[in-house]
Amino acid sequence: MRVLAMLDRHPYLPNASSSMEEMLKIVGCSRVEDLFSDVPSAGFDAGLPAGPMDEASLGRAVCKELSRNAVLAGRCFTGGGPWFHHVPSVIRHIVSRGEFLTAYTPYQAEVSQGTLQALFEFQSFVCELYGMDVANASMYDLATAIGEAGLLCARVTGRRRFMVPASLPRARLAVIRNYLVPQGISLEAVPYSPEDGTVDRDAFRRQLAEGAGIAGAYIESPTFFGTLERDVGGFADAVHDAGGLAVVGADPLSLGALKSPGETGADVAVGDGQPLGIPPGFGGNTLGIMACRGEQRIVRQMPGRIVGMTSERGEGGGGRTGYVLALGTREQHIRRERATSNICSNETLLAISAAIYMALMGRAGLEGVSKAILSRTRYAEDRLRSAGLEPLFGGIKFRELAVKAGDPDAVNRGLARRGYSGGRRLRGDFPTLEKGLLFAFTEACSREELDGFIEALSGAAGEKA
Repeated sequence: MRVLAMLDRHPYLPNASSSMEEMLKIVGCSRVEDLFSDVPSAGFDAGLPAGPMDEASLGRAVCKELSRNAVLAGRCFTGGGPWFHHVPSVIRHIVSRGEFLTAYTPYQAEVSQGTLQALFEFQSFVCELYGMDVANASMYDLATAIGEAGLLCARVTGRRRFMVPASLPRARLAVIRNYLVPQGISLEAVPYSPEDGTVDRDAFRRQLAEGAGIAGAYIESPTFFGTLERDVGGFADAVHDAGGLAVVGADPLSLGALKSPGETGADVAVGDGQPLGIPPGFGGNTLGIMACRGEQRIVRQMPGRIVGMTSERGEGGGGRTGYVLALGTREQHIRRERATSNICSNETLLAISAAIYMALMGRAGLEGVSKAILSRTRYAEDRLRSAGLEPLFGGIKFRELAVKAGDPDAVNRGLARRGYSGGRRLRGDFPTLEKGLLFAFTEACSREELDGFIEALSGAAGEKA
């Protein structure tokens, strides 16, 4: 067997032929090629000339073949992330430069000044946007940022309880649980209000008072359903009164028009950086934003690393500005068992992309984007109501809109026939919302595109299953 022999010889694949044969037997195959039996044979016969071709001819032939693919005519309005926001073309141009694209972790400051400066700018923008004093650079995604925030709260307070909203999607909850539970920290989910999808205030206060002392609590606005929490400051005060730390999550683009976590009393702020000039790609790309107040006991427990600005001194120094890793708490930074984070993948290139986006947009630009998203979401909600489609939740919404659909699968099939991606089915994460679909409306879509989508959604919902 040609493929099996190749795998057996490969220096980086340790499975011997006997192991391969046993694995194939378990899955019901006699040879490796059987694993690909469902791939159409036409895919390997693209009709390209068999002989050598010059570059231009090959390009034309490939484009001709690729033009046979069916492409969705409409925009993707699927909610839950990642999202289709406008990405200025200059971002891709800058991050594609060799000094950024090929740079590794900047352990050696003397050869990494450009990358370190860019990360310092990223941290500075995050602090200003989230109203915090210190930011790291950076976390893997929002879920890991929340998990690390829970660990931070436990280390700072010495307590072992952490609360999160029950409105978090299942995958995000699973990541947080994997971070906390093995460390002996109990994860408690607080019910959400069926009226607007925000945290149930009475349930929150009851759980806060139950059991041992609370290490911290997480709340986010907007929620996964897109609704804005009405009193984030009140939640933060309640957690502080109980002796815990308040962790507040916020979409970075929403902060152009809404209060920052720092203004609402957060000790730690987290967010998903994908909306900041990073295009979606099969579930990614993204980075986790994490920042905190300047209190020393919290800063010293921040995971990841913090880039600092300094100046040279001594003979010939001339006071020139330089950048260094001021705080590195991972096991790689000689911390070993005293590391505050052993699982802290860094997203340097994406952090630089986010820094470029924030620098390009500025205060006025971010405010404009934030208001445009709020406007688009409100417009879509009004149009849906006029078309006879009811949102699942009330309240003010930012980008996400959960819609009640009789048969979500049938509606999504109808949308596909009309050239649109379907909504995210909510029943997989929230069994009680079995008829819910989650859509997203960003500044990147026009009123005309919104009207076309609402018309398609209304038509799909009106079809018989």
